[in-house]
Amino acid sequence: MRNPHGTPIWYEYHSLDADRAQAFYEQVFGWQVAPSGDVEGMDYRIVSTAAGEGLAGLMPRPDPSAPPGWLFYVGVDDVDAAIAAAQGSGGTLLMPAVDMEGVGRMALLADPSGQRFYAMRGAMDAPSRAFGTPPDAMPGQMVWNELAATDQEAALAFYAAPFGWRHEGAIPMGPLGDYRMVHAGDTCIGATLPVVPGGTPGWLFYVEVEDIDAAVARVASAGGTLLEQPTEIPGGSFSAVAADPDGARIGLVGPRPA
Repeated sequence: MRNPHGTPIWYEYHSLDADRAQAFYEQVFGWQVAPSGDVEGMDYRIVSTAAGEGLAGLMPRPDPSAPPGWLFYVGVDDVDAAIAAAQGSGGTLLMPAVDMEGVGRMALLADPSGQRFYAMRGAMDAPSRAFGTPPDAMPGQMVWNELAATDQEAALAFYAAPFGWRHEGAIPMGPLGDYRMVHAGDTCIGATLPVVPGGTPGWLFYVEVEDIDAAVARVASAGGTLLEQPTEIPGGSFSAVAADPDGARIGLVGPRPA
């Protein structure tokens, strides 16, 4: 999983109830979830797309004081250098770097606002397919990483230190501010936006779906809640936001077939 420096290579869900979360995400996105069997005594499940591409882990939340929800692993060339850069920019090391045989070296950090993320150097040369970019993305892949921040410039400056991210391009949102694209090298990985009135600060990850209306319907039938109705976005697709049964947010993006 040695993707270009600064690009997402894995995602992880920390649940209140792993069985309930598994049932929800399998139904909504058609994901396949199976025990990893890698660590004895640890309930860590591997999430794959319907095509069999691994994209995430699902586990009971390891920190009972932390809310349930999604976080991501960002690929780096040097984990220890990324830790030093993040700490030098005001970040916090939550889990020191560890090496997992056959998996890679990783560390858990938090940005100055408390948002958690991993820095990781994969052990395998094969690229991760957890994150895809349209039009080459497949259903079930994560395709967009969106950070709602009280200060977009400060947030991006922090992440630029370990990952080399930069703002490039923006969509005006009127009095709300700008929706600013985030690039890692040549890849647009997502965007930052101001925290809108009544909005939730932090990271929100979007999953590619084949039919936005069908996926939204599955959210309700699987026990989730639709937070934002499908809205057309540049390129002709539609995006929506839902809460799963644990109350954690997840984004959906896809076409509305004729």
